Amino acid sequence: MASGSKSIRRWSMANINDGGIKIQNLYKIFGPKAASHVAAVKNGLSKADLLQQTGHVLGLRDINLDIPAGSIQVIMGLSGSGKSTLIRHINRLIDPTAGEVLIGGVDVCKMKFRHLREFRRRQTAMVFQKFALLPHRNVLDNVIYGLEVCGVSRKESIGTAMRWVERVGLKGFEQRYPNQLSGGMQQRVGLARALAMDAPVLLMDEAYSALDPLIRMDMQTVLLDLQKEIRKTIVFITHDLDEALRLGDQIAILRDGCMVQQGTKQDIVLRPADEYVTNFVRQVNRGRVVSVDGVMSPLRPGAAVVGKPVAADMSIEEAISALTREHGVDQLIVMGQGNQPVGTVNLRQLASALVTPEEVSDAAPVFADERV
Repeated sequence: MASGSKSIRRWSMANINDGGIKIQNLYKIFGPKAASHVAAVKNGLSKADLLQQTGHVLGLRDINLDIPAGSIQVIMGLSGSGKSTLIRHINRLIDPTAGEVLIGGVDVCKMKFRHLREFRRRQTAMVFQKFALLPHRNVLDNVIYGLEVCGVSRKESIGTAMRWVERVGLKGFEQRYPNQLSGGMQQRVGLARALAMDAPVLLMDEAYSALDPLIRMDMQTVLLDLQKEIRKTIVFITHDLDEALRLGDQIAILRDGCMVQQGTKQDIVLRPADEYVTNFVRQVNRGRVVSVDGVMSPLRPGAAVVGKPVAADMSIEEAISALTREHGVDQLIVMGQGNQPVGTVNLRQLASALVTPEEVSDAAPVFADERV
């Protein structure tokens, strides 16, 4: 039975080498004659007009998304934006009306049922908002459930499960049942169950939204710490911007089934695509989110390098503190890969990055009046 575990690992490596997930021109329309309305939607028929004229509901419109292997892709938006619909296309719990979902270069949307079943078992794992634990199974038996389905021997399953139970901080609780655990502990069981499968793609649909704030932050830390080692391709759904900014290597924002903006957290905060995104990020503490490489001046060839060296991912808040502690130093040297200097940043640049464009615009008339 050990061959089941080897098979899981082989599929995992193949997917990582193939480069992650690519979603292309994805449309989803809910209704009995969905396919017949794709052309109208492509030609600009709005969600409201589609519903009024045909009784069909537009779930997703022309979604294009590249998710690098081993990264955390956060998809966020308000209720009804299409984020849960989108994640369910990745393991084809929902069939698209049009478009492609490529994982390891294979279009999941064209898989026959037999291949799709194996794909779901071995290449994807899912962590749910409502935990989805089996109430009649204890912690250990919940964690080994997926391995049992794949035919892995109980001895090997228990060994794998025990490692993940310990990794998520539940050692000593193996024989407890779900109703004996707190919400945070139940979610740790769900995470351990998903990780035990060693699937290369981990799907997390608002996995932490039912948790209290402190427990939620603790679970975010658990995930980030684990990701440093496991390097899974994680698609994480949330409606919480702070959570998105903390977890995401990339963030995609949806509105009414459309992709409004995709980019790094710095792209989202510093260069919002429209008023909708601007409103999302208005209250963000930029000092903690934006790093110095997002506001630095690139190093000119042959330029003299003078200043205190700092890591490129140092936050603005940390950089201001570092700069003000150094007497006689007026700029920081930003160090990139290979510990090589890639740019410089001074206190004025750091301070300017803390101010939103709206605040600068509001302040402009005051300065104009003073010049008159």
